[in-house]
Amino acid sequence: MVTQELTKPKKKVDVLTGMLSAPSVMKQFENALGKSANAFLASVIDLFNGDTGLQECEPSMVVKEALKAAVLKLPINKSLGFAYIIAFNNSVKVNGKWDKVKTPTFQLGYKGYIQLAMRTGQYRTINADVVYEGELQKLNKLTGEIAFDGEKTSDKVIGYFCYFELLNGFSKTLYMSVENIANHAKRYSKGLDKEISVENLIKLANMPFNPDSKAVGWSGNFHGMAIKTVIRLLLSKYGYLSIEMQEAIANEDEATASEGFRFEEAEIIPQTEPQTEHETQEQPEVQPEPQEESQEESQQTMKL
Repeated sequence: MVTQELTKPKKKVDVLTGMLSAPSVMKQFENALGKSANAFLASVIDLFNGDTGLQECEPSMVVKEALKAAVLKLPINKSLGFAYIIAFNNSVKVNGKWDKVKTPTFQLGYKGYIQLAMRTGQYRTINADVVYEGELQKLNKLTGEIAFDGEKTSDKVIGYFCYFELLNGFSKTLYMSVENIANHAKRYSKGLDKEISVENLIKLANMPFNPDSKAVGWSGNFHGMAIKTVIRLLLSKYGYLSIEMQEAIANEDEATASEGFRFEEAEIIPQTEPQTEHETQEQPEVQPEPQEESQEESQQTMKL
């Protein structure tokens, strides 16, 4: 009986708990979160226990992705919408053959992008939302004039916008229609099932908008992913990006390659105010290109 107990393989949640309890790992989370480290580690275990997809992943890789969220001081509770650890079916070559392997992946939620932007202290305001039928009144690509002051005529979502204004008065707006978003997702989202067409995605936009939805991904939460898309596209090209934000975007790109944004694909609608010299020098553009490598090849190494 004793021998059988000793040779019985450990459950993955027990392996994960053991890794998180290791002094070297605990130290990294404590360095990132201070006194909040224990509460964050408990949330990692809760997330793992409640997600059958993550339970198919290697615990060590889940720990690596969790550390990315910890460094950014963003909670991974799905209901909060700041950051997620999602299990993707990743193509990995094993013994000369390609196979699908569950791979945990850190992803920012749209609330996470807004949170990181506000932490820079450079934004007077930042806002992103859906646009309902009847609200869009004027869109002038030449002058950058755009108005959403029309009266809502139905619950049909026709597009999404992001707007920001910096403390120095510089402002920008991005609007993308449902069709723009659907085509963008189909073309650049590596994690999207090949069977899902642009038409299928457009139909998802007909679902009621629920800002507190716990669902993730294009199929589960199209509106949330669309809002995240316009925020990221606009901030990455025109916004003030702190080192923290640049690292967050880079981590997400390296881990997923699921949203390889190309700015020429988006309809950027600028306001008419020119950039100042200060903005030109201190607002770097982060322009990740679509990656063809697998997520497995792009994981960062963390000493356990």
